[in-house]
Amino acid sequence: MLASNNSYVPPKSFILNGIPGLERVHAWISIPFCIMYIISLVGNLGLVYFIHHEESLHHPMYFFLAMLSLIDLFTCTTTLPNTLCIFWFNLKEVNFNACLVQMFFVHGFTGVESGVLMLMALDRYVAICYPLRYATILTNPIIARAGLAVFLRGVLLMIPFPFLVKRLPFCQSNIISHTYCDHMSVVKLSCASIQVNVIYGLMVALLIGVFDICCISMSYTMILRAVVSLSSADAQLKAFSTCTAHISAIIITYVPAFFTFFTHRFGGHTIPPSLHIIVANLYLLLPPTLNPIVYGVKTKQIRESIIKFFQGEKGADIQDN
Repeated sequence: MLASNNSYVPPKSFILNGIPGLERVHAWISIPFCIMYIISLVGNLGLVYFIHHEESLHHPMYFFLAMLSLIDLFTCTTTLPNTLCIFWFNLKEVNFNACLVQMFFVHGFTGVESGVLMLMALDRYVAICYPLRYATILTNPIIARAGLAVFLRGVLLMIPFPFLVKRLPFCQSNIISHTYCDHMSVVKLSCASIQVNVIYGLMVALLIGVFDICCISMSYTMILRAVVSLSSADAQLKAFSTCTAHISAIIITYVPAFFTFFTHRFGGHTIPPSLHIIVANLYLLLPPTLNPIVYGVKTKQIRESIIKFFQGEKGADIQDN
């Protein structure tokens, strides 16, 4: 709408329409979403607890894993409660500024998560290629600085997004066909050119996603060369087995991320909107749900800590009785 000075007034609110075409089964869709959210909360809080309290887990690999768990918790909590309110109570209206805040946190946390996955790849590279210098290279101050660097990178690169959206005129529909405020879903409602938003989004994708994937690929290329050079097959298997959980986390995170990214920009007319929205939600929900399970199953030290914890609880109960 136009104000008297010919400037556009932003809408007071947006309507998050959920999953288009599947409105009648929102309640059923909410069941797996809610279960996955509960698993992610319990799993990631449990990982952070064990890493904090178990001295045997006070190593760089587990510190990075604790960072990943915290980011996963924040990421899914940014969107899932709001999504469940849409599914259960039909609470679809979201304030314009609240939408921008959610958009900032969604993209900020996913950017930080990508950076943490890159740091974990570098951690595996140092552990396998320079095992004798591992403790001296990855000291606690270095870990803290690296974590702060990827956090600041994610936050600072995402700050322009809300301001780029706020300058756009929204003079037509305010209905967003999504369950949360995603940057591209919001700007597509504008009746002006969104070229600046698209270009900046691509630039951020290059600076975060492509850069991190290149670093991860280089790390694993050098890891593979180091593993192949080992003389014993058992040593090769043992060395590479320390990377399997991290490789699983990379696949879980980046596959739905790339699907969402390319669908928004190139597949809008060929991919069903409902499929795109479901994958976009899984992009934020799958990593927090599966990462604790994968690391709990694949990492011996974490398994032993969990068993020790429950055996201790069981022993305490027996003594009390």
